[in-house]
Amino acid sequence: MSQAVEAKVNPNAPTEEEVLSVKHYTDRLFKFRITRPSAFRFRSGEFVMIGLPGPKGKPIMRAYSVASPSWDDTLEFFSIKVPDGPLTSMLCDIKPGDKVLLGKKPTGTLVHDALLPGKRLYMFSTGTGIAPFASVMRDPETYERFEQVILTHTCREVAELEYGKELTEGLKDDPLVGEIAPQKFVHYGSCTREDYPFKGRITDLITSGKLFEDLGVPPLNPEEDRVMICGSMDMLKDTKELCEKAGLVEGSNATPATYVVERAFVG
Repeated sequence: MSQAVEAKVNPNAPTEEEVLSVKHYTDRLFKFRITRPSAFRFRSGEFVMIGLPGPKGKPIMRAYSVASPSWDDTLEFFSIKVPDGPLTSMLCDIKPGDKVLLGKKPTGTLVHDALLPGKRLYMFSTGTGIAPFASVMRDPETYERFEQVILTHTCREVAELEYGKELTEGLKDDPLVGEIAPQKFVHYGSCTREDYPFKGRITDLITSGKLFEDLGVPPLNPEEDRVMICGSMDMLKDTKELCEKAGLVEGSNATPATYVVERAFVG
């Protein structure tokens, strides 16, 4: 008498989700939405592994910040296209109806739990580092915790700022923060390679004081300001040094403090 052998299922294996929409902003940047499993929970600002099947059946997975807020019933991601990138070279060709692999364990430090209460929240970003802040800026808790919410987004070209502008414009019609966000939220975009009302690296704008002059606020100080940072490795290092020079202390989920950095982001 034969005995049926039950296949073991890996509880941590990624789920297969359907692509719902794709929008390309430039030849380097695009966003896409996928279905969200009913059991998938995350805090606004966290990242998760996403990917596609690779050669020999082994999936190619990379860490991506979830750009949609934690209450959304779908999941949004904002991605760069790297021509020779193992994942993005394929991911940039996805279309609605295609399948994407989604990990089950979101994590990250760009969350409210890692910051002490404060008056003003700065979200410093470059390139696709804006993605976790696309989530945080649409979370009602952000506006309950802070009197002013400032998103800075620095890119090389003007066209690369479009996603941030789109997010900002959409706040007024947001179902959960539409009434309060426009009164508290400020979007500050700057360019490094093309003419724009605000020009220069965010670190230079902080150092010179121009950022604070443009915003009409005092320089960074640990009594009032809380900071989240996401961008290229050089930007993370330099902005972190400026925060510490101003007296801010790095926090974590275990020990909340006055600024946090997302080191999982690269690109």
